[in-house]
This record gives sequence, structure tokens and C-alpha cells, in this order.
Amino acid sequence: NRRAGSYFFLAELITTLELELDEPATDHCGSCTRCLDACPTQAFPEPYVLDARRCISYLTIELKGSIPQDLRRPMGNWLLGCDICQDVCPWNRRSAATRESAFHARDGLDPVDLLELIGMDRDAFNQRFRGNPAKRPKRRGMLRNAAIALGNSGERAEAVPVLVDVLKKEEEPLVRAHVAWALAELGGEQAKRGLQEARTVEKDEEVQQEIDTALAKLGD
Repeated sequence: NRRAGSYFFLAELITTLELELDEPATDHCGSCTRCLDACPTQAFPEPYVLDARRCISYLTIELKGSIPQDLRRPMGNWLLGCDICQDVCPWNRRSAATRESAFHARDGLDPVDLLELIGMDRDAFNQRFRGNPAKRPKRRGMLRNAAIALGNSGERAEAVPVLVDVLKKEEEPLVRAHVAWALAELGGEQAKRGLQEARTVEKDEEVQQEIDTALAKLGD
């Protein structure tokens, strides 16, 4: 939209009112490919075509299972959703912040600490995100995302001890699987030992495969 850019909340209203149709939106992109070029996971195979399976918003919010390994590193530190394609859109330079209070950030919502998040039990998670749309991927999905973000953080000294502990104690196989990947990305002897110890007791086949892949990367 020439005036409002691309930031919209899409919704439908069912009504019996007779409403006059407006004109379909026209193409204002021209030869611009900024959104295609900026997407970290290359989710736009061609102009006006989105491969949702590669979209970070889909991967972090809607996907219920394991995130493909080749997309984990490009995801960077995105925990929930992604707006890179909209951030780079030239038309959004003209868009104004909404005056609708329902879309404003709520008071008291501090930035999420990844190391704190990855160690949250169910009670702590539910307390932290009660009434928050961020609960949509549920605890298992959010902690999966946190594991990837930590794996991409480069913070070996701080993250590895926490991740090793999570790998030992976490009940969700999905989370353990992505923690194993994160440990391999961060590397180091402590990460390697933690993976080796976890492999001796791990019962879930998918997690076993993730640990084996992680250890192979670390040279075991």
C-alpha cells in the first residue's frame, strides 16, 4: 500500500451488510527485490512467491516438530517470528505507528533472557507468558527456538553449561534434540562431554540421531 506500507493485521468479518467493494491493490514493487535478497532462509524462490516452509515466522511459530538442520543457522537469534522482509520494504518508510492500543506493547514485558527461558519448567513458562500470544508455539516450541538462538549466539562460556544441564533434565525430546545441535554449534570440550554423557542414557531415536550428528561435527 502506497500510504500504509505492508504492515497489516489480516482478519475477516462476517456481516449481512451490503458493502461496496473497493479496488484490488495494484503492484508498486517495480524492480525492487529487497525482501527476496534480505531473507536469511531464502524463503522467496521468486517474486511474489513465498515458500512458507522456509519462513522464519512459520518455523518459529507454526511448525510443531523439528526445524530442518539447514535452516537453523540462517535463523540467527530469532526467537518468535521475523519481520526482515517488511523492515527492508521501502514503502514501510511511509507507514505510521498504529494508534490502536490493542497492538501496543504491554507494560512489564521485559526482553526474554534466552538462558533463563531454556531452563524454564512448565509452571515458570506459564507464569511468564500467561495471556501472551507468544505462547502460541507452546513451551516445547519456544524452548526449541531458544536452543537454536543460543546455538547461534557464540556465547560458549555462558550457554554451554546451561545447555548441558538442559540436555540432561529436559523432558521434551524436541527440546533435547535442538539443544544437542546448539552444543555442537558452540563447541568445546564441555559441550562434547555433555553430549557423550547424554548419548549413553538417551532413549528417544530422534534425539539419539541429533546427538550422533553433533558428536560427529565435534570430531568424536
